[in-house]
Amino acid sequence: MTDCARPVRGHSQGHGLGRTRGYEAAEILAAARRCVDPELRGAVESLPGSLRRVALYHFGWERADGTPAAGSAGKAIRPALVLAAVRALGGDPAAAARAATAVELTHNFTLLHDDVMDHDATRRHRPTAWAVFGEADAILAGDALQALAQRLLAEDPHPGAPAAAARLAACVVELCAGQQTDCALEARAPDEVTLDECLAMAEAKTGALLGCACAIGALYAGADGDTVAALDGFGRQAGLAFQLIDDVIGIWGDPARTGKPARADLVARKKSLPVVAALASGTEDGATLAALYRQDAADGDPERMARVVEGAGGRDWAQLHAADRMALALGELARAVPDPERAGGLLALAEFVTRRSR
Repeated sequence: MTDCARPVRGHSQGHGLGRTRGYEAAEILAAARRCVDPELRGAVESLPGSLRRVALYHFGWERADGTPAAGSAGKAIRPALVLAAVRALGGDPAAAARAATAVELTHNFTLLHDDVMDHDATRRHRPTAWAVFGEADAILAGDALQALAQRLLAEDPHPGAPAAAARLAACVVELCAGQQTDCALEARAPDEVTLDECLAMAEAKTGALLGCACAIGALYAGADGDTVAALDGFGRQAGLAFQLIDDVIGIWGDPARTGKPARADLVARKKSLPVVAALASGTEDGATLAALYRQDAADGDPERMARVVEGAGGRDWAQLHAADRMALALGELARAVPDPERAGGLLALAEFVTRRSR
């Protein structure tokens, strides 16, 4: 029995977080990594030399000089969602390995592009691909990964593959629209950005792909349209909770665990969700933050900004709103998979993405 097909054992008592005993997220993620890595490595190895080199570096399999490395290719949250959704609906996870790999390729396409647009210099505790190979090569490698994702689905004989390919293509358009909105919001003054705009952008940038992953898993299990839609809703809401927590980590996370400099989002003046909540708070700290955000980045004090965001309630708002979104996610999951025992893998992954600290 392959890692893809291995059942996840455990006992879950209801659709609630903290009730996923036996469904260990770390084991689910490790199994997903083992399932998709052969397909992922094969797809990357098929790229022409220069693109292959950038991609191998990005995934942590090679150093900048081309020598082998044993770095991390990421947590595999999205392919794990594909496989867990297939399993929850009684399908064969092994048959969805290509689909899970396609989702992981798409995710990494967005990472390569986002790092260029955000000028992030580090990812996974080492320089980003664009910082090593240049912006053009990183962008082109990202384009190639997205093409590989579609090729995997186009060549997959599974009956769910055509619908999955169409869904993934639509998701990429949504991801691009969300990124464009993000860039547009960053260009606006601090007091000209609303929470509703930021939440919609976060759903498009982060929630869309997690929802797509769950929906593709449902398609590969042969589920009906209502079930596919419910699992998409589960992933979207969990994804928004994920983004809220990620934005908290972007300000208050430990650099030793995140692999990024402390207060990186504040240094870059990113209008993350805790920041926008603070700006919209109507408090004295909110007004102070707006003034600090108008200063040149080189003149700012990120430690002070972090205190001001927290004083204005931005951190508390993000954490409470993440819990609210997860409650909505669990409602969608209960609609798609009424049996909590079968939903245990998806519950464990939802708990992982909203309770992580790095």
